[in-house]
Amino acid sequence: MVKRSSTSFGLVIAVVAAITFGLSGAFIKPLLESGWSPAAAVTVRALIGGIVLAPVAALSLRGRWAVLWRARWRVLAMGLIGVAGTQLVYFAAVQRIPVGTAILIEYMAPLLLVGFVWATSRRMPKAVVLIGSVVAVVGLVLVVSPGGSGSFDVLGLVFAALATIGCAMYYVVAARPSDGLPPVALAASGLLIGGLVLAFGGLIGVVPFSVGFVDAHLLGATVPWWLPLLIVGVIATAIAYAASITASEILGSRLASFAGLLEVVAAAVYAWILLGEKLSIPQLIGGALILVGIRFVRSEKSAADASPVVEPIPTTTPPLDVRP
Repeated sequence: MVKRSSTSFGLVIAVVAAITFGLSGAFIKPLLESGWSPAAAVTVRALIGGIVLAPVAALSLRGRWAVLWRARWRVLAMGLIGVAGTQLVYFAAVQRIPVGTAILIEYMAPLLLVGFVWATSRRMPKAVVLIGSVVAVVGLVLVVSPGGSGSFDVLGLVFAALATIGCAMYYVVAARPSDGLPPVALAASGLLIGGLVLAFGGLIGVVPFSVGFVDAHLLGATVPWWLPLLIVGVIATAIAYAASITASEILGSRLASFAGLLEVVAAAVYAWILLGEKLSIPQLIGGALILVGIRFVRSEKSAADASPVVEPIPTTTPPLDVRP
């Protein structure tokens, strides 16, 4: 019962993460169109998120700073791959192809995880996982394809494929045993490291780094350039990363990655509201199919949690007398 409640709580947190993450593409795209480079947008986003979480992280680590050092490799992987690398290639893709298409390709990550486990363990996943994977992918296609607009760009597709790999690695890193490191501390340190690495890369010219301090067009209106960044930094970064890491530790990388597919639904809704991209009945059906797919994948974990535990025979039990 405790494990089932923990899984349910983890799924609730994963939904919060998906809803908040989904804001990023729709709010960042107007900035990209007004002169911001993907590297600059990701850098400012990560630094805002890390700064917002830093006080909370410091409180959670009070008196336990050694925990952060023990988890240094996990923190570095989160900062360099989960924050800097994945987000950079994702926004580079969004700059060239529609938001829906970019996120469709990126969120093939759950299939990549399923395939990786299959290949390394040489054990076919259970039927419920395979069925859930197929149903969820069909839902993904329905959600993003009908509402897509704009031309396809080969380099944009390559960036999106790299984001798929980075996203899969992010879930693996996020789901690793915490060893006492609070999720908010991992999120804050990863965001700050990722943001600083990107800023350094921009300063030395490794990545294109340009900003445009001009008003952006959002919701059919003109808004200050800093408003989308602030919303993305606080909601779609600080809250989203902390919630996602928490959910991944509870659910494991595979189930957490499938729950993360709900970001696709959220992104499509935000793109409809904020960018004027279409939202159709097939997309709503696709969202329902994603939920069904998540339910299938969850059923495997629920079955494992519900497996009876065989209690050892107490040592005080006298041996069975088999004498005639």
